[in-house]
Amino acid sequence: MSLKVFYVCIMYFFRKKDPNRPESFNLKVMHFINATAITVFLLGIIYKLVEWLFFK
Repeated sequence: MSLKVFYVCIMYFFRKKDPNRPESFNLKVMHFINATAITVFLLGIIYKLVEWLFFK
């Protein structure tokens, strides 16, 4: 995997709010679920890397 994939995932959390984007409950829930999925995915990748590097 390239570092660009991780950069895009990390930048998802730190982007600026778009003033033209409509605010709705469904959109907020969708972004919360996306952020949770990205976090769990990155934690899983980190866990596997630590397991592979230190507990081989």
